[in-house]
Amino acid sequence: MASGIDAVLRNAEHGDVAAICRFGGAHIRSHYEPLIGARAADEQVRRWWNETVIGAAVAEGLVVVAEVDGQLVGVGQRGRRGDDHVIYKLYVHPQHRGRGLGPQLLGALISRLPAGAERLYIEHFVGNERAGDFYEREGFPVQRIEPSRTSDPALGVIWRARQLGSPPQEAER
Repeated sequence: MASGIDAVLRNAEHGDVAAICRFGGAHIRSHYEPLIGARAADEQVRRWWNETVIGAAVAEGLVVVAEVDGQLVGVGQRGRRGDDHVIYKLYVHPQHRGRGLGPQLLGALISRLPAGAERLYIEHFVGNERAGDFYEREGFPVQRIEPSRTSDPALGVIWRARQLGSPPQEAER
């Protein structure tokens, strides 16, 4: 890993919603397009990076942002699926990747889970191998794979889980 990054991690506030949406519009499409195609990448931004969705998550205290010199460089969002705690978003600005910000965002999300939370799930597209490698290093083994509702296998969803209170297992090198 390259040198660390001196970032401020904090709970997102209402005033951050527009900046978070701009971050999604600027980086999510270009991240996903080579992995899942332009149409699916556009759909991700349209459905999940709009002011209604982001605003609701921020209002519930589910979003953490990372800033460097006052600029938004990372976003993490958790939520629930039934009784399960799930991380739905964890993105770092491309210029800040590989410097430890991803694990910092993950740690910030974990530290904000309610007391007594026993397990944390993460979901990502099958086509997002970089995310899979990251989560594997952070101690989230694959639990199940849900096939895509389309004919595109890259749009399948991998679900990973980690028991909380267990430190991540360092991947063998």
